[in-house]
Amino acid sequence: MKTVGLIGGTGPESTIEYYRYIIDGYRERQPDGSYPSIIINSVDLNRLITWINAGELRAIADYLAGEIERLARAGADFAALAANTPHIVFDQLRERVSLPLVSIVEAACDKVQALGLERPGLFGTRFTMQGRFYPDVFSRSGVPLIMPNEEEQAFIHEKYFGELLKNIFTPETRAQLLEIVDRMKQRDEIDGLILAGTELPLLLRDAEHNGIPLLDTTRIHVEKIVARLLS
Repeated sequence: MKTVGLIGGTGPESTIEYYRYIIDGYRERQPDGSYPSIIINSVDLNRLITWINAGELRAIADYLAGEIERLARAGADFAALAANTPHIVFDQLRERVSLPLVSIVEAACDKVQALGLERPGLFGTRFTMQGRFYPDVFSRSGVPLIMPNEEEQAFIHEKYFGELLKNIFTPETRAQLLEIVDRMKQRDEIDGLILAGTELPLLLRDAEHNGIPLLDTTRIHVEKIVARLLS
């Protein structure tokens, strides 16, 4: 049996979802009653946020590379970052660490293509919505990504850090996020929405909204992880 190593804690609530979904997905495909082998390294989210706000990508890469190597020493066969924003240094990590890495961005791109979406929108932190790591992967497949406008991005980012990462999920914030989805459907003609923040599906749990599929990147990532575990 292969062992997956997770870089978790970014944030803790979504890491719990990863653990639960990996077990559920594994047992669905492996009906012998066995459980997957999982190692979780819960890292310091505050340290990462400080570096991200300061644009210190080298410090982020150095820190996460060290934590991934800790997973390797613990016996992991491959690893995954259980969050979207840390993928801002994914390419650097893939070159530096000894473990194969499963990308949440590549998994999301594969899912969008499988569903035949042509104009997916994207929600996430400001670092994800304004970074290049999502557009760079999607551009290789010829799929444009549609971002919220500046005001909408500011609102999503504020709620993400002010509420979701603090385990605060309110009906008011959910309704406001769905209003942005409706505006993007009308204004930008999006045909799907990538929830590119692993806390977002904890608030937006429906599979679709007004005909717009809501793509849970946690579950999409887990599908790839479980397939790797069983390969």
